[in-house]
Amino acid sequence: MAKIYTMSDLQRVVMEAETPPPCDLTMQIKVNRAENGISQGGWKVDSKYINGSDVVMGGFLSAAADIMMAYAISSLLTDENGFASIDLDTTFHRPAVEGVIEIKAEVERLGRTIAYVTAELVQNDKKVASCVSSVLIHQKSILLPKEDAENEKSR
Repeated sequence: MAKIYTMSDLQRVVMEAETPPPCDLTMQIKVNRAENGISQGGWKVDSKYINGSDVVMGGFLSAAADIMMAYAISSLLTDENGFASIDLDTTFHRPAVEGVIEIKAEVERLGRTIAYVTAELVQNDKKVASCVSSVLIHQKSILLPKEDAENEKSR
């Protein structure tokens, strides 16, 4: 079973004191900052992400934004919380190519159970995509098997 990251673990990833989650490593995403609902980082795009038209496949742009939005929201939550995207919409402004794409994500609204998060992806000083996401905030124990949830409560 893969490691379940707490909000504190994700903050340690930003400080380079924890190994990033597998999705970050696979996508080659580096988070440089995540605090007060804002995260920033870079994505090293190489030939693995290029489609038959010689541009970055759109789904990869969405995934990169989703990763950075996770760090933005995690900077506002506690270890008792978990979260999951329930809607992710991406607008593509221009083709992206191999190279570095800078990503900035921001929590625009944070409610008790839903957050609204935005992200912008910029390459060569031009916006290539923007994303908006609705994110479900939950108590972490709802995703654990019953015995693990009971152990988590007793901590």
